[in-house]
Amino acid sequence: MTEQTSVPTPWQTPRATGPVLSTVSLPGSKSMTARALVLSAAAVKHSSLAEPLIARDTTLMAGALRAMGVGVNTAEDNLWVIRPQPLHGPADIDCGLAGTVMRFVPPLAALATGAVRFDGDAYARERPMGPLLKALSAIGVQISDEGRGALPFVIHGTGSVRGGELTVDASKTSQLISGLLLSAADFDRGLVLRHIGPPVPSAPHIQMTIAMIRAAGGAVDDSRPNVWEVEPGQLTGRAWEIEPDLSNAAPFLAAALVTGGEVTIAGWPHNTTQPGDALRGLLTEMGGECVLDDRGLTVKGTGRVKGIDADLSDVSELTPAVAALCALADSPSTLRGVAHIRGHETNRLEALATELNRLGCKVEETDDGLRIAPRRLTGAVFETYADHRMAQAGAILGLVVDGISLDDVACTTKTLSDFPGMWTRMLEDGS
Repeated sequence: MTEQTSVPTPWQTPRATGPVLSTVSLPGSKSMTARALVLSAAAVKHSSLAEPLIARDTTLMAGALRAMGVGVNTAEDNLWVIRPQPLHGPADIDCGLAGTVMRFVPPLAALATGAVRFDGDAYARERPMGPLLKALSAIGVQISDEGRGALPFVIHGTGSVRGGELTVDASKTSQLISGLLLSAADFDRGLVLRHIGPPVPSAPHIQMTIAMIRAAGGAVDDSRPNVWEVEPGQLTGRAWEIEPDLSNAAPFLAAALVTGGEVTIAGWPHNTTQPGDALRGLLTEMGGECVLDDRGLTVKGTGRVKGIDADLSDVSELTPAVAALCALADSPSTLRGVAHIRGHETNRLEALATELNRLGCKVEETDDGLRIAPRRLTGAVFETYADHRMAQAGAILGLVVDGISLDDVACTTKTLSDFPGMWTRMLEDGS
């Protein structure tokens, strides 16, 4: 496992002394790792994950599967082996702050025999789980949550789930759809899942889910808008190749833009379902030059960042990094379509507005996003709210603004085991 760099609290963000020139190798995709783990646990034969992400969210997912009896061997960093076993309780699942654990594991736990209890970090208890619990109840799952619609709750598994037809409102999170689909092949009647309500955010994540279910041998019909049908059947074990996490590329590629440098993310896939691939278009619009070749994705910057008007509904996890770039731009920006990130690891819209305004920017929250008017920024402690994406945004700003420090850089272990070390090494390569 990558050794984590020891950093003080608060962490003084490194200032770039010149153009950043670096090639960065990123660990595996969190989204792909989480889905591959769940699908492997539900398969009839063993599976392997090559180059999985080793971070808090994915180790929590592996721990959740182990708690229910699945064999998860993570002894080798670059190759995890999953041996499915009959799922059973009693089990205690620690969700941490991982939305994937909160929403992907309960449908799987409903297939176990016995009680499976879910809990997580303090803020996780504030994240709404009612839509998922209501959906599971509608297809015959017994749940105890004392009416909270939030953590902690208990799934009382009977070894099977009826499945059938189900209607949900997934306008707050696409993880509701993905979580139900990932286990649906094991439901007695499969699942016909309909979404009603405003558009589902982060829709590319659903496409990733569908592609991975099919790769595991499942049959999914998504030919009708807002309807997904999974046929009952057995999933097969397989060897998963996990792509680099493209969303985690955002701060490193942003470094090229703001310093007039050149950063390459090694191994960027030419074809992918990861929403982070949208960085190519976004960074080009903001003034960068993006080249995808056999080396990976290279972004070249001029040191000038252009303001944008962008709908980020499909790529909402990029909002903090994009907002940081907007705060350094030469013109105002409007970010739209991300009202749902108020319910992420923290209220990201409120947190971004508060912290960017603290530095001297002029930021206004809208119903579904932010309006950002750049101003001369001054250093201060940048609060992260225990949110890894907020920490990454602060690090971007610290490249060109003196005196910025992060109150809690350790929160970045959620998806990167050693962000401070990677960030520092990037600057040491050439700046």
